[in-house]
Amino acid sequence: MKYYVIDAFASQLFRGNPAGVCLLDSEIPDALMQKIAFENNLAETAFLLHTEGSYHLRWFTPEVEIDLCGHATLATAFVVMNYVDPALTHISFETKSGLLSVTRNNDMYTMNFPSRMPQPIEITPFLEKALNCHVLETHLSRDLLVLVENEATVVNLDVNINMLAEMSKDISFAVIVTAKGDSCDFVSRFFAPNAGINEDPVTGSAHSTLIPFWSKRLNKSKMVAKQLSQRGGTLICEYLGERVNISGKAICYLAGDIIL
Repeated sequence: MKYYVIDAFASQLFRGNPAGVCLLDSEIPDALMQKIAFENNLAETAFLLHTEGSYHLRWFTPEVEIDLCGHATLATAFVVMNYVDPALTHISFETKSGLLSVTRNNDMYTMNFPSRMPQPIEITPFLEKALNCHVLETHLSRDLLVLVENEATVVNLDVNINMLAEMSKDISFAVIVTAKGDSCDFVSRFFAPNAGINEDPVTGSAHSTLIPFWSKRLNKSKMVAKQLSQRGGTLICEYLGERVNISGKAICYLAGDIIL
């Protein structure tokens, strides 16, 4: 099986978010995909199957299959457009979140994703203890969005990951901590301890929620976002109502074979 590791939302190696991309010749069991993802030990491994003119895409963390992943979608589009069919500038994937498209313009890849506006909820008990910071508001979509005071608070989070896992396990898939940015429109960090991801470096799917949230707050449809993990990454964002555009660059770290 052809296998690639792509640093997504990055223009240089060892930045952004590494994703595994497996190119399937035929369907394989879900349990085997999960084992491969566990063995790869990346936040996401994408599995792509090309059949009768359609591309079918699935994403696995080391522990679970998920319904939407941005950086692994960008990574998969990068692989197809650079190593499988370099003439392509547009591709659509059939996924658990419906049809997702990616368009290439030189070295920039733009993903068209569903918009997931979060709804306000009461601040969950123990959340401030888990994050060790003051929380202004909480909102919920697939993920729990936590609004904090400023960019410095996001940078300096001292997360109790075990407490965060216990607090969030019955509420959401993951926790997004966000604030208005100093050098960009908004910043964030992303934690999914119950999916085997303590902190994800750059999370495209989180921006399905962040983009509509901040578009309303900032009264802007086009924005620049940064995810402030240790590796870090920049995302170019556009709010389109029921959809969002998320753009970024990518670079290949590894190309090889998985031997089964």
